[in-house]
Amino acid sequence: MSSPTHRPRKRFGQHFLIDGQVIERLVRAIGPEPEQRLLEIGPGEGVLTRPLLAAGARVMAVELDRDLAASLPDRLGRPERLDVVQDDILNVDLAALTGAEPVRVVGNLPYNISTPILFHLFGQLARVVDMHFMLQKEVVDRMVAAPGGREYGRLSVMAGFFCEMERLFDVPPDAFRPPPKVMSAIVRLRPRRLSASNRALLPALDQVVRHAFGQRRKTLRNSLRPVLDESAIAAAGIDPGLRAERLGLDEFRRLAKGLRVRG
Repeated sequence: MSSPTHRPRKRFGQHFLIDGQVIERLVRAIGPEPEQRLLEIGPGEGVLTRPLLAAGARVMAVELDRDLAASLPDRLGRPERLDVVQDDILNVDLAALTGAEPVRVVGNLPYNISTPILFHLFGQLARVVDMHFMLQKEVVDRMVAAPGGREYGRLSVMAGFFCEMERLFDVPPDAFRPPPKVMSAIVRLRPRRLSASNRALLPALDQVVRHAFGQRRKTLRNSLRPVLDESAIAAAGIDPGLRAERLGLDEFRRLAKGLRVRG
């Protein structure tokens, strides 16, 4: 007997993937192997969970919707390699949840809170092998954008600081129930193993990037004035007359080092 179809809830931003070809392509991209540990964010009705389990992986599924969390084991035949956690991923401590074992992270992230989820995960990457996410195409465009374009911004710089990123493929609205009003895309993220000095630089980097893109039409001498004066920007080897969108990650690192030294 098949499980009843779940009615999508707008407050959770639910759009359930239903296209079998897209699911198959996504599973191939992930490449799950027997006994690998996967953390799935927002499993929904389990359309991705099922093939991950079929490949022999062990899946810990974090689902906010109480009804979906409660019904998921029955939908999938109560497999032994599935653990379901009913919680908001924004409240989850990955180390406490997964322990010392390496984990791969996958998910169709709610588009209305995808950026906060990404930054929540960026702070917990010590044991993460890789991440594969379905996101709004616009968000993926911003993540992988190169300096100089209008999509390039804070998310581009900070995501690039934490991870190597690869855009895999786009997914049309009709692959979901109900169809979203936007295109979607799959992105692969591989965490960088950051040195102690890079980790120590993070607070200054985040502060510089926030100010630089907070008023992105202003030049650096104006947007960074609360944290770095013009001479400090020039001392980092950067023209204070440039706008933030012209700078790459290395330039932002140099500015952050200047801020840390001044602090």
